[in-house]
Amino acid sequence: MRCYHRACLLCAASTLLSLLYVFSRQASTLEDGDDWDQKAQGEPDERGHDTGHLLRKTRGSVGLRETGGGLGRCKKQSVSYWKPCWSLPAGVCGVNGLLESPAGKGSGSELEEHGGGGSHLAVVACGPRLEETLAMLKSAVLLSHKSLHFYVFAEDDLHGPFRNALDSWPRTIRTKFNYTIYPITFPEENAKEWKKLFKPCASQRLFLPLILKEVDSLLYVDTDIIFLQPVEEIWALLSRFNSSHLAAMAPEHEEPRIGWYNRFARHPYYGKTGINSGVMLMNMTRLREKSFKNDMTTVALKWEEILMPLLQKYKLNITWGDQDLLNIIFHHNPESLYVFPCQWNYRPDHCIYGSNCQQADHEGVFILHGNRGVYHDDKQPAFRAVYDAIRKYTFGEDMETSLLQPLEASLQSTTHTYCGRSAHLFTKGLKRSIASVGREVERRP
Repeated sequence: MRCYHRACLLCAASTLLSLLYVFSRQASTLEDGDDWDQKAQGEPDERGHDTGHLLRKTRGSVGLRETGGGLGRCKKQSVSYWKPCWSLPAGVCGVNGLLESPAGKGSGSELEEHGGGGSHLAVVACGPRLEETLAMLKSAVLLSHKSLHFYVFAEDDLHGPFRNALDSWPRTIRTKFNYTIYPITFPEENAKEWKKLFKPCASQRLFLPLILKEVDSLLYVDTDIIFLQPVEEIWALLSRFNSSHLAAMAPEHEEPRIGWYNRFARHPYYGKTGINSGVMLMNMTRLREKSFKNDMTTVALKWEEILMPLLQKYKLNITWGDQDLLNIIFHHNPESLYVFPCQWNYRPDHCIYGSNCQQADHEGVFILHGNRGVYHDDKQPAFRAVYDAIRKYTFGEDMETSLLQPLEASLQSTTHTYCGRSAHLFTKGLKRSIASVGREVERRP
């Protein structure tokens, strides 16, 4: 009986300590909420700024509507780091230092002509990722039929190069998209730790729901992504979410025998082989509203409450940074994740030892993910061939003769590798996409 009472007392004490820890973390995020760094940034580029917008909070169908006021209402404050209040201060739009497309103000009607319900795409670029990111954005614009809005989070010295490159694209292309460039922003508390987690700035994706508070749904992709299908095809997966789903990702591995998480992970992970966060579709309204179960306390925590305690608990046990944190979160909340097939996040792991993505075998690759730097070395020449073909293609040229055919010729020289032998899967979906774009062009007056 004494043992029973002692066990009860220990459980009660443990629960009390957990609650005190969580409440102390929350309290620390609230203090000094108004004490912001007042150092002014340079004037934002005023060429063609949008008048500001809110996004309708409808599941899987996110549109733009003007609210007036313009960027002039924004305070000139640095938002490079957040104070522990985990949100931007009143009057700061989250767009200071932001640069928008010059076509933004004048091309609204043209964007609407490409179809309502456009897609919202976010990417984070730090270091030598400019060219890679532009290739990804280029692939998205080339194949999509509906309007796109790009949210580019980049280090300050990349803002100008991004703006110059995107503004130099032909007007016929620029009418298909708007873009916004944001500074890299982390909570001021432990900002350096977040920025260096895994790869520079990679963990920025964890904070997108807290920065883009007026965005309902968002597709996040790594810089080393190439779209082989229109963006609206993966965007349409939002309509497959049930009432519990708030994010969608692909498995890290299809074959457990070569899986990383099930063999080496020292922390909880989702499902049998974990998930890969290089392509992440989010209903951010639901993500912000949900309270997440966790292994730190019996109290369910909001997104802004769970990130820092999770990092502190597991930082010595994680290898892949923010992706590992996402695996831990969805391990404890599996009902919240929609898992889409590997063809939407096709990596060298799916072919390096022979093809192991059945959906791609049947329908082709929809999104190519060249992780581990394979676009820039000779380890996986089939992946590099696709990247080079997109990068070298000149806007306005016939995609059949100037993109697809040169790519098919390049892939023929990669058959000495396992991925090269599966390279026909890279062009299978791309052929359909290019043909669809061609039919659309023919229908235009």
